[in-house]
Formats: sequence, structure tokens, C-alpha cells
Amino acid sequence: MSNFGQILEKIGEFGLFQKRLVAALCIPIVFAAFDVIGQVFTGLSFPHHCNTDWILKLGPNLTEERRKNLTLPVNKAGKYESCEMFSPVDLDLEIIEAYGINTTTGCINGWDFEAPKGASSIVTEFNLVCDRSTLIEASQSIYMAGLLIGALVLGQMADRFGRRFVVLLSLLLLLVFGVGAGFSPNIYVYIVLKFVCGFSVSGIILNSSVIGGEWSDSSKFALCTIICHSTFSLGLMLLCGIAYLIPNWRILQLVLYSPLVVVLGIFYWILPESARWLITQGRKEEAIKEVRRAARVNGREVLEDLLDKLDDEGASKRGSMLDIFRISYLRKRAIIMSYVWSGTNLVYFGLILNVGSFGLDIYLTQFVFAFVEFPACLGSLPLIQHFGRKICLAGFLLFAGAACLGTLVIPKDLPVVVTIIAVVAACAATASLAIIYVYTAELYPTTLRQNGVGLNSMCASVAGILAPLIRLLDVYHYTIPMLIYGIVSIVAGGTCLLLPETLNVELQDHADLLKPENGPQTRSFNEEEKSEKSTKM
Repeated sequence: MSNFGQILEKIGEFGLFQKRLVAALCIPIVFAAFDVIGQVFTGLSFPHHCNTDWILKLGPNLTEERRKNLTLPVNKAGKYESCEMFSPVDLDLEIIEAYGINTTTGCINGWDFEAPKGASSIVTEFNLVCDRSTLIEASQSIYMAGLLIGALVLGQMADRFGRRFVVLLSLLLLLVFGVGAGFSPNIYVYIVLKFVCGFSVSGIILNSSVIGGEWSDSSKFALCTIICHSTFSLGLMLLCGIAYLIPNWRILQLVLYSPLVVVLGIFYWILPESARWLITQGRKEEAIKEVRRAARVNGREVLEDLLDKLDDEGASKRGSMLDIFRISYLRKRAIIMSYVWSGTNLVYFGLILNVGSFGLDIYLTQFVFAFVEFPACLGSLPLIQHFGRKICLAGFLLFAGAACLGTLVIPKDLPVVVTIIAVVAACAATASLAIIYVYTAELYPTTLRQNGVGLNSMCASVAGILAPLIRLLDVYHYTIPMLIYGIVSIVAGGTCLLLPETLNVELQDHADLLKPENGPQTRSFNEEEKSEKSTKM
């Protein structure tokens, strides 16, 4: 057991201090959920057709239906075209009614949207329909690029400057740019602001659970991580209700992000730095101060001779992402986990961002997705504690992929059945996401943990970028997106079987090889790998 492990045993491995810390760290995850899925509601699309007010100059008393009949062509389904209109002509109304108009054009005067009273979205304000509709998917993909860059940059910053600094910085960026997005004058400014929001969300998601986990015993790391990430589902449910009550997207942005002013102020005063990280950086005095603070909250006393032993661990060389690729077993883990993260994120975002295409009410469907995600996330905890991380992650990914492929055999005129299967797939993908954060953090040492998690999250963000773009392939055949999501998920499930198991393995603090410990509860990764050549990484 490491010196810090002995200190935790004395001050409380999961006492009031840790419980209060984990509960507080759940709050930023809720706001991260608002931001990741928010565009499902701020980007709502409504029935629309070309603005044809030009004909009102010829017949100001025309009814709405009569005006559409004279100015809009009808498609094969007998409905008015959304992106075409009859070309404006300088003729009398009687001639137009008698002979009609034979030429068509695009919507040269904008569009009319059949939105409920008071409702608006970036689609209606910025006219993201017809030839501009691809800007919605582009916006989502660029947002995912923000997640990618954030994972790359903020992961390294967390290992260099600390977890606390990155969480506070991320909250500040999300507050400023989340509120700022509500004042966007056009779609291009909105996309830039959301890119920065995505950048900040990576810092929140990657570091919130890690702080709680590093303050707890190794056996509680999974509990801390999964509790934090389960609140993502609570954030989604809350988002559905708020978005339903506030149909105006600009007001919705302000309501969602303004409370971060209070959260940021509170966190500045109460959020501790990870003592485990401080020790690896040689910042003994700061680490002792945080340890005594935790002991005081837990009602324990820490022996001075244990604090003096912190010098024995000393400061390790500052790690960088390149160190992961220099050390063979870390390099293998990083490569495998990068693909597993990509497959998990691809199927999750492919489903969650596509709820509007399942044929049911978007608010209800999104709420159901979030509602079933919560028990799926929490339910993964006893499973990984009993069966291990590797088997459970593989099983959920294989199940999610199979469910995606299962939707392809259901007739399109049964949207309820398709939605149920998609919800089941989303449950499995959610459980996979919860497990993957636990598993990945346990695979890397403290000095490189956020570099490793950031690297894998960066690859996951690439999949997040591709997920909305893959949906565009349905113009060639409606089965292509789900086929890709399913196959990639199944392959990811098989690939993670190549990784070592981390159940009951003590967290590794340094990247150098650890001496084997006695007993199954404290063995190191390297001991496990030497004893199991088939899973040696």
C-alpha cells in the first residue's frame, strides 16, 4: 500500500469529506449535460415552406390555404414543397388562378415556419433549412471538435497545473460562452461560441469524477466515478423539462447557464485539490494542508509520522502525453482504449442526437432516454464490482451494437418499436460510458492519468464529430447510419477484451514499474500482467 493509501486509511477512505466532495462534483456534470445535448432543443426544426407574401400584393384577401395553393408546388406525397415555390410573376390574380404558374425557384424570400406561439430555435432564426440545413450537423460536429481539443489541452493541463484549476477554468468558460451563445447574431458566431463550450465541457467531465476518486480508496474509485456520471442523466431529464417550459432558445440559453455564476463562486472556496496529485508533484505542504482538512471534516486525526512519510514518495518527473507512448504497456492500453472510447461515443451520440428521427415527440423521447440511462449507469456499478470492468464493458458494447442492428429489421411504420429498441441500445451505451471512465482512469498512473484519459477522450470526440455526419448518409439508404453504429460498437466490445482487468487493483501513482504486493486486494497492474500473459499490456 502506498503512503497516501495509509493516510487515507487513517483519515477515512470514504468519509463525510469524500461523500460531500463527490456530491458537489455532481453539479458541474449536470451543466455539462445541458451543453452536450442542448442543441437537440435549441436546434429544433419545425414544418416550413417558402415565404410567398409576394402574391398578397395581387390579392391581399387571399386565405392562407389559397395562397399556398397558388404559390407552392406539391410533391409526390401530396404535400406542399418545403424548399421550392412558384416563381413570382407580374400577372393579374385572375390569370394566375386560371392558368397557374409553370416555373419554380428556391425560397428567394425566406421561409415561413409553422412553430408554436413563442417558440423559436436556431433553425427558425438563422433559416437552417433546405440548402442550409447541413449547418445543423456541422454545428454539432464542430462542437464535438471542441470536446476533442478540450480533451487534448485540458487533460494535459490537469496533470501539469492540477485538477482544481482545470475544473474552475472550465466552469468559467462554460458560463461566459454558454450565456454568450444566447446572444449570437448569426449561426457562425453561435458555432464558434459552442465550440468553446465543448472545449470547457471536456475539462469538467474528465476532472470532476477524478478528483473524488483520487481522494478515496481504490475500492471506492468506481463508486465516485459512476455517481458523478450518473448525474449526467439527471441533467438530461432536467433539460427536457426546462426546454419544454421555455420554447424560446435564447431565453433557454440564459436560464441553463446563468446559475453557473453561483456554482463557480462556491467551488472557488470549497473545491480541494487532489492530495494524491499534489504528492506526485512534490508539493508536500499543500498536500498536508488538504489532508488535515479532510481529516477534520471526517472527525479523524492523522499521525504526523505518516505525513512525514510523504517525503519518501517524493516528486515524480512531470509526465506528458508522450510518456504514454514511450512506455510499452501504457502505449498498448492507450491504443486499445482509444478505439473502445471511439466506438462507445459513436453509438451513444449517434442515438442520443438522433431522437427526433424516431417518429415520436422529441421531449418525451429524450426524457425516456434520460430516464432509463440513470438506472443503467448506476446499475453498472454492482456488475463491474462483481464481474470486473473488462467483461462488463465488452458485454454492454456488444449488446448496444446488436440492438442498433436490430432496429434495421423493424418496419419503418412501427416507430414505437424502433424507439424502444433504440432506448435499449442507449441504455447499454450509457452503461459502457460509465464503465469506461472508471476503467480508463484505473489503467493509467496518477502522474499520467489525465493525459491518458484526455488522449482517449480526444479519440472519442473524433467519433462524436463523425456521429452527426454519419446520419447524413441516410440519403443513400436509411440503414447505413445504424449499420455503422452497430458494427463499430460490436468491434469495440471485442477489442476491449485485450485489456487487463483492474478490479481490486490498487491505483498506480507513478509510471515506473511497481513491486508486487501480497494479496489480491493490493496487487499492482504489473504483477497482474506478468501473471496473465494473455492480458499483458
